[in-house]
Amino acid sequence: MSLKIFHIIFISLSILLSFGFGVWSIRFSATENHGGYFWAGLISFVVSMALIVYGVNFIKKMKGVS
Repeated sequence: MSLKIFHIIFISLSILLSFGFGVWSIRFSATENHGGYFWAGLISFVVSMALIVYGVNFIKKMKGVS
């Protein structure tokens, strides 16, 4: 497995983990009325979006590299 493929897989898993944590945090804050979990979930969604932008830019940059 090349380093490029490993990087794409790692970033994809990081996006899924961050998004999943955000969903869990928001749902937990709604049931338990903990404001800190709401903010953690919101920050996690922002991190997910940043990772998506990074992943797209990485794929564009590495398009010509084999």
